[in-house]
Amino acid sequence: MAKTVTEIRSLARSHTRTALRDIFAQPLAEQQLIRREEIDAAVLKTVATTLMSFGIEQEDRQELRADLQYLRRWRRSVEQAQTYTLKAVITVIATALLAAVWLGLDSALGK
Repeated sequence: MAKTVTEIRSLARSHTRTALRDIFAQPLAEQQLIRREEIDAAVLKTVATTLMSFGIEQEDRQELRADLQYLRRWRRSVEQAQTYTLKAVITVIATALLAAVWLGLDSALGK
C-alpha cells in the first residue's frame, strides 16, 4: 500500500485534474454558479485519497487537522511576538536618541 512520493504526487494531480475538468466542462454561466463547497469537496477528496495512500485513516486526519490548527495558532503568535519585539526595539532606539539629543542640548545650553 505504501507508495513513492512520485506516485502520490501523480495520484493527487490526476484527482485534481479530474475535478477541474468536470468543473470547466460546463458552460461559463454554470461555472460561475458552482459553489465553493463543490470545489472544496474535490480538493478534500484529493487530500483524503493522498492521505489514505500513506495509510492515514479518518481518526488520524482529525488529529492532523487539530495539529495543523495548533501550528497555525502558534505561527500567528510568533509573528505577533516578532511585531511586538520590533516595536519595542524601535521605541528603545528612539528613546535613546531623544535622550542623547536632550543631554547634548542640556550640556550646550549649560555652558
